[in-house]
Amino acid sequence: MAKEICARVFAIVLALISAVTLRAAEPADILFLNGNVYTVNQRQPHAEAIGVKGERVTFVGSNADAQQFRGDSTRVIDLAGKTVVPGFTDSHCHIFGIGEREMNLNLEGTTTLKDFLAKVGERVAQTEHGKWITGRGWIETFWKPPQFPTRADLDKIAPENPVFLTRADGHAAIANSAALKIAAVTRDTPDPFGGKILKDKHGEPTGMLLDKAQDLVDSKIPPPSDTDREQALLVGVKREIELGWCEIQNAGSELPDQAILGRAFEANKIKLRIYNAAYGPGEAARQLLDIGPTVNAFAHHFTQRTIKVVFDGALGSRGAALLAPYSDKRDTSGYLTQKPEELRPMFEEALRRGIQVETHAIGDRANRTILDLYEQAFNAVPAAARKIAAPRWRVEHAQILSAEDIPRFAKLGVIASMQPSHAISDLFFAPARLGIQRLAGAYAWKSLIKSGATICAGSDAPVERGEPMIEFYAAVARKSIKGEQREGWHPEQAVTRDEALKMLTLNAAYAAFEENDKGTIEPGKLADLTVLSADIMKIAEPEILKTRSIMTVIGGEIVFSRE
Repeated sequence: MAKEICARVFAIVLALISAVTLRAAEPADILFLNGNVYTVNQRQPHAEAIGVKGERVTFVGSNADAQQFRGDSTRVIDLAGKTVVPGFTDSHCHIFGIGEREMNLNLEGTTTLKDFLAKVGERVAQTEHGKWITGRGWIETFWKPPQFPTRADLDKIAPENPVFLTRADGHAAIANSAALKIAAVTRDTPDPFGGKILKDKHGEPTGMLLDKAQDLVDSKIPPPSDTDREQALLVGVKREIELGWCEIQNAGSELPDQAILGRAFEANKIKLRIYNAAYGPGEAARQLLDIGPTVNAFAHHFTQRTIKVVFDGALGSRGAALLAPYSDKRDTSGYLTQKPEELRPMFEEALRRGIQVETHAIGDRANRTILDLYEQAFNAVPAAARKIAAPRWRVEHAQILSAEDIPRFAKLGVIASMQPSHAISDLFFAPARLGIQRLAGAYAWKSLIKSGATICAGSDAPVERGEPMIEFYAAVARKSIKGEQREGWHPEQAVTRDEALKMLTLNAAYAAFEENDKGTIEPGKLADLTVLSADIMKIAEPEILKTRSIMTVIGGEIVFSRE
């Protein structure tokens, strides 16, 4: 009897092995051969070939072993030694803003006030009198002298058109006199909570509006039509795919934009994966709390399970909330843009309903306060009362941290969602804003990793260029794109290439609860691949910036190919 049972068990095992072998040998739809594949999978870190069936990876290994997956209808792509990595994810960007930057007056790259005004003047000459002129991308910290423009500067070139031009970081804007008049902003207009109207020595508005003060003018600008807004979305999506991004995590949206996203996905106009956040507090957050998350809609292309809170301003415009005054302006330490007591009920409800929270916090005071608020919510709603025991809440930017707050990220299980390019652009002016001592906790990637925290990486486009190679380079080199390092840049905070790749892939997937489907190249996971023109894991640092995406694969579909 025992022998009979053993024989039956042996037969079953053989049958199972045979079935697995048959399934394993099922022809692939696509075979990628002769690749230099970095899988980010510790069990199999490197490979030559990838097999794809449908939208998922079925094989990772050698060229020789891949031949068993080659069938009559298999498409074979010779990568000719090109480097393949898991599809890049931009963990923090603004997809509509990226498209608008490409479509509208783009003021990036202006190196002087004169250059800035010349670009605006060109647009004025093309615009009907009385029509609004809007644009984005200027940043005065690269000008000499590094001073904000004024409404008087704009009035000289645009006396009859209202002008409203947003700083690159989105946390400040300059308006001319015509725009201020439409918005009824005068010397007597009080600062709104969470914003500031800059004024000259005579008490008159200079035209510079910080954070929520921007709304005073922005609310008077005729809004774009849904058609224009959708076009901005699609332009942004196209650019992201061509850069090699397979997913973007959109850092905030209101209800109208969510409707546009839904219609575009319904019409199959978007191939990019989008992990979307709803701005809160407000209508968008309220609706998400009421109806709950949307997960893996449109064949794993759209998820919305996150509330985005903006908690302070930006460092460049001195709106970031600091624990001590700004070194170059001792009468201010920035400000919070939300009242902590108004966030607590929303945070606790989010925990109970399984909603993730991500909060923009740049200054050390904003970071400490938001970590305090997160901790209070975690204590108020124990794991047993939560829909998700480990909620993976995030701090977006986490740029300036005090030494005592760095270990709190790992302790609380809070993810640091950071943008490496900020450290190679902000640090041209950060020493002046903060002083050398506070820079020890600025853009502190290595310190956070050593403490056990998870860092996911993004670009914050259109604040930055939004190119994955710039982000990767900034993380590993911690130098300007010209190779510069200066006092206070803390080169010891640079990360290894393996760490940088993980920040843009597996950690980004983890930050979106997607690590079982994305982030590594291994059988069973979605076939999201970024194919690069050079081996970014080995080439000299300056060569990283010259590397380009030559193919983007999302769910087994080649959605972009440069060759």
